[in-house]
Amino acid sequence: MSLARRSRCLLPALLALGPAWAAVPAPTTLPPVVAEAHRVMRLDTQRSQIGFEVRTRFGQRIEGLFPHFEGRIEILSDGRHQVHLKMFTRSVEIPGKSRYTGWMRGEEFFDAGRHPVVEFDSLPYWPETVESGGDINGRLTLRGISHPETLKVEKAECARPGYDCDVVSRGTVQRGRYGMDSWQLALSDRVTFVLRARLSEAPKP
Repeated sequence: MSLARRSRCLLPALLALGPAWAAVPAPTTLPPVVAEAHRVMRLDTQRSQIGFEVRTRFGQRIEGLFPHFEGRIEILSDGRHQVHLKMFTRSVEIPGKSRYTGWMRGEEFFDAGRHPVVEFDSLPYWPETVESGGDINGRLTLRGISHPETLKVEKAECARPGYDCDVVSRGTVQRGRYGMDSWQLALSDRVTFVLRARLSEAPKP
């Protein structure tokens, strides 16, 4: 069978499949990273800080900390960066408030017994984002549930952010999306993660 005749035979079948293709929903997963890691920078856990804020319905702000965390920034072969964060919930605390600390570690909030790690893996971004400020998109995994979320980076206050000054970023999530839907009458549905990052060593010339 000639190529032209074969194409005429296949055309009706392809047209018939058109509606079925259109009905396929768009993928909800993040696109794969094509570029490979060229170098890795790590967060200085002694000078960095990761915390969170949640407000009560009466306007009171409750501030918490993740005393134990890990973070690295991969420099990809195309020049973009990609950040990976891990926060350990078994040590999460509300400073000076042991009762609140127990709530935050318990089943109704971070559920540290079953979900000891909160993770954020970003999509690749250009390093200028850290200098001028902007959004870093990625995926947050909390209580075993993953959703796309965004870190909003503040404009740097120095020429070498991460070395001479903190890189400050915030990401606000709806806790109900992650199964943290208790205390709706007492607490706002929004939890804001706050990262103040320093890197462990300065880049070599």
